Amino acid sequence: MLLLTFLISSLIMVTVGLAIDSMEILRLGIDGQLSVDPSDVETASLDFGLLTRGQPLAVLHPVSAQDISQVVKAVYGSNQGRRLGGPRPRVWAEERYVDVWGGELWIDVLKSTLEYGLAPKSWTDYLYLSVGGTLSNAVISGQAFNHGPQISNVYELDVVTGKGEVLTCSEDENTELFHAVLGGLGQFGIITRARISLEPAPKMVRWIRVLYSNFSAFTSDQEHLISLHAEPSNQKFDYVEGFVIVDEGLINNWRSSLLSPQNPVKISTLFPTGGVLYCLEIAKNYHESTAQTIDQEVEFLLKKLNFISTSVFTTDLLYVDFLDRVHKAELKLRSKGLWEVPHPWLNLFIPSSKIAEFDTGVFKGILGNKTSGPILIYPMNKNKYICPFYTNNSFHAHA
Repeated sequence: MLLLTFLISSLIMVTVGLAIDSMEILRLGIDGQLSVDPSDVETASLDFGLLTRGQPLAVLHPVSAQDISQVVKAVYGSNQGRRLGGPRPRVWAEERYVDVWGGELWIDVLKSTLEYGLAPKSWTDYLYLSVGGTLSNAVISGQAFNHGPQISNVYELDVVTGKGEVLTCSEDENTELFHAVLGGLGQFGIITRARISLEPAPKMVRWIRVLYSNFSAFTSDQEHLISLHAEPSNQKFDYVEGFVIVDEGLINNWRSSLLSPQNPVKISTLFPTGGVLYCLEIAKNYHESTAQTIDQEVEFLLKKLNFISTSVFTTDLLYVDFLDRVHKAELKLRSKGLWEVPHPWLNLFIPSSKIAEFDTGVFKGILGNKTSGPILIYPMNKNKYICPFYTNNSFHAHA
């Protein structure tokens, strides 16, 4: 959604500058809408973190790849979203994939595939992003240790190139373009359709959070859990993430808000002298047919971990509610007026050999208790990526 808006806007602004009149843009005769409405332009002028501003001449609301192609050709020929209105996702249940319009939001993809008892394998934590936008950014999450990032679960793409050509690409067709566009940050083309792999969707999720005061124990347990990716489903978790709590106040932030207040353990008593705790987030999917064994499976896996024994927080919820949990936290922040403020976001890959130094220097050093935002940290398996530049197992940290 945002990718297309900003990419088209940037293309018109930066390359064409003010040489193209907005009325000339509107005369292109596209089927969708090319809006110069001040509210549309204002919305497209801000980045996610509310840190920069760049006003476009117009905002494109396309209904087809041809609309995008026509605008790009107009820009290219002169030398130089909001949500897209394309077709609904088309689910191929027997083949287990879905064809999705590039501007479709992941929440709507999920709703469409669940009608067939299926769901994509790898997710972003926030579902109100567009398919084309996240695939242009690779996207890793707590499911990536099992299935790789989202870009590892794509069979085929339709792409509008910088010249306005509409090309289909895959592992076998226009292969270089396929791999360039996936994770390419929009530099090699605009994704207008993606064919995404599906798997049977679970009904329920057992969501567990446990706390650590020892960083080495925390990272060792995370690495152990992702090493189980080749094991049968009943002998591994389906989701592994985690976050850093640099002071007691962060217990109540959006990421950790489901640490149950009914838990008898007072969190402040767990804080070490250094003032840093680590929370391991893990989840196990299940169906009504396996509900009888979920307790035993979870107990078996937890026995091998070295968390603070009195710090187990557990919630059972619907699969769709688990995947959409961050959006619900966003709505709470919006209701308190805490969302429309600058909130920068930084992502880093850190080699496993350096993660302990990062903890000492950053989590316990630079940050201290100077941040109120979430700090996520979780391990990645190098063999789960299609990208060739990952040479070591690494930890992904973003804040």
